Amino acid sequence: MRRVREVIVVEGRYDKNALRQAVDATVVETKGFGVFNDRERLALLRRLAAERGLILLTDSDGAGFVIRNFLKGAIPKNQLKQAYIPDVYGKERRKTAPGREGKLGVEGMPPETLVEALEKAGATFEDSGDRERRQAVTKSDFYELGLTGGPDSGARRADLLKKLGLPERMTANALLEAVNILYSREEFFQEVAFVYTS
Repeated sequence: MRRVREVIVVEGRYDKNALRQAVDATVVETKGFGVFNDRERLALLRRLAAERGLILLTDSDGAGFVIRNFLKGAIPKNQLKQAYIPDVYGKERRKTAPGREGKLGVEGMPPETLVEALEKAGATFEDSGDRERRQAVTKSDFYELGLTGGPDSGARRADLLKKLGLPERMTANALLEAVNILYSREEFFQEVAFVYTS
């Protein structure tokens, strides 16, 4: 499976699942139109764009283009690549009826179509043999560091969010996701976590 350097942005979890069957990549959901009112998610997307670049891969229907256009206006152009799926009419297996426009979304595309869309967008494919999969920071690590499950965990997370330059209202799960995108396990423990072990 080919590894993509950029973070790929999709609309929902079914799109995310389909993409993870096609490439080895970090995939973040907009949660549909939820990104419009979610300042934290938008701030995270901006941070990810600055660090690794983003590839937008939304459905080819009207709703997908509304989300795409919103993000095009919110993320610097030089940090954003556009990937498009073809118009294919039909319905996804999990649905009882096709969508409003009758087109398949990202989740309905075969893996080779998704890879081709990423290639056309100019995705940076890395040789997976040169780079081993990073070991992730876990919920257990957060617990051991006092970032969850303790009386002052909220305050510790707030300090960490400030130190990392992330939105102050991020949940523990959102913080964990961001940490694993932005840092290797080693970087996290060397540069950040030692503050919380004392």
